[in-house]
Amino acid sequence: MRREVKYGLIGGSVALVAGVVGGFTLFGGSDESPQEVRSADGKGGDASKVPTGPVSAKEVQTTSQEFLTAWQSGDAAKAAGLTDDPEKCKAALEALGKQARFSKVTLKPGAPTGGKVPYTVAAQIDYKGAKAAYSYRTSATVQRDKSTGKPQIAWQPAMLHPGLAKGDQLHTGEAEAPPIKAVDRNGAALTPEAHPALAGVLDSLRDKYGDKTDGKPGVELFIHRAKSAKPADQLPDKTLKVLSKGTPGTLKTTLDAKLQAAAERAVKGKKSASAAAVKPSTGEILALANSPEKGFNLATQGSLAPGSTMKIVTAAMLMDKGMTSPGKAHPCPKYVTVGGWKFQNLNKSEIKNGTFAQSFAASCNNAFISQAKDLSDDDLTKEARDVFGIGLNWQTGIPTFDGAVPVQSDAQMAASLIGQGGVRMNPLNVASLSATVRAGSFHQPYIVAPSLDNRTLAKAARTMKPSTLSGLKSLMKLTATSGTAAEAMAGVSGDIGAKTGSAEVDNQKKPNAWFSAYRDDVAAAAVVPASGHGGSNAGPVVRAILTAG
Repeated sequence: MRREVKYGLIGGSVALVAGVVGGFTLFGGSDESPQEVRSADGKGGDASKVPTGPVSAKEVQTTSQEFLTAWQSGDAAKAAGLTDDPEKCKAALEALGKQARFSKVTLKPGAPTGGKVPYTVAAQIDYKGAKAAYSYRTSATVQRDKSTGKPQIAWQPAMLHPGLAKGDQLHTGEAEAPPIKAVDRNGAALTPEAHPALAGVLDSLRDKYGDKTDGKPGVELFIHRAKSAKPADQLPDKTLKVLSKGTPGTLKTTLDAKLQAAAERAVKGKKSASAAAVKPSTGEILALANSPEKGFNLATQGSLAPGSTMKIVTAAMLMDKGMTSPGKAHPCPKYVTVGGWKFQNLNKSEIKNGTFAQSFAASCNNAFISQAKDLSDDDLTKEARDVFGIGLNWQTGIPTFDGAVPVQSDAQMAASLIGQGGVRMNPLNVASLSATVRAGSFHQPYIVAPSLDNRTLAKAARTMKPSTLSGLKSLMKLTATSGTAAEAMAGVSGDIGAKTGSAEVDNQKKPNAWFSAYRDDVAAAAVVPASGHGGSNAGPVVRAILTAG
């Protein structure tokens, strides 16, 4: 039954307290001279005096030494004047003394590589009697000014600290939120040491809810993150150095430590994988895991084509509109042309005289694409939003991307029916699709109770017709017992349903593997990028979570 296949398209002020001046290791350099611009007749002229080409070793040595000496001596204006953005650099250097409370700054350069110069920053932090020594390594790049030919430092916030991005700032003072002692739904402690995959989530929870606990903030050096234009992209503040410890406040989450551990084990060792689990009856998030453990939270903030797991939504739409039903004849042809593009099933497979249930269980693409001619451009968008809650600005308690099913036309609309085109989701979104089927209606996922901050959870405009719901449950059960998900779900008891997915990505040899399923009151989804078939690669991850529950 492994007919789930690729779809084919044929066709001024000194802010730093001066430290010990000197202590620089002078770089060894060559007498290599920069290239020069010559005039057309080879005689040169004024233009010929403008150097071009890569900066020389001597230029790197001289420019970086001047910059670091000026910074260390507390002359922010002079240091900034050696960069390509004096205004921003000067403001940042001044802020380093005023806001980060750095004093006695010393800078020790390392050996340069090309134009890149590494160096160690050591400073004393002093805030209202709380003191600490702090050091770290970062780097700067020397480049040539295109208009003057002079060597200069390329300004980047990371020159001051490697953790800084555009708009970020270093601050020392009372933390903006107390530390938290996060616990799961049963009171078990959730720490970044025991659950590394939750480190970023716990930082986000502290940022947003630490001040709503009974904790007391300590004094810290931290990165204050710039506000992101999109909530889903917002990074939490990051603690770099604790000068005095605060008192943690207890924060209860909806997570289940047992399921969380199972999800982490299931994705561990994979080059890239992500999983999420929710409680269908309530929307409570039970587990979130990523591999690698540190870095971007693909489980909640990812934006990937979900492949054939989208057929859960498409099937609901087709049945809601009365266009098909599980037992109705619904062939899956080899080829379908939409908007001038010819779609084909993998290996030119087909189901000539099958029912819609057979086509769904086999995940035969053209059974869905063939319906595009009878649909309006916004039908899928409405079903995804109004029934499954996709794109409704979820208030989960942490930054999330809540899915996108844009209105498209012709071939792109047809591709959206099978989770390609412009459709984008992450494991939390896709787990919610299965959860909506299991519960019979959409319950917005969340990780802390909405009563904590009186936020309003997103609500879907309507539910599926009763016949659609019963039909969709039967389709997902058939897929779990004898369709493309049968191998992964073999022996799993209870009320079950599943859907596989394989999403093609340009310039990627293997598709992204997806799997979404529910078992009683647990629904989960996983993606294993560039791995192949959903049932074989993402299926075992979801199975591990469901059986642990």
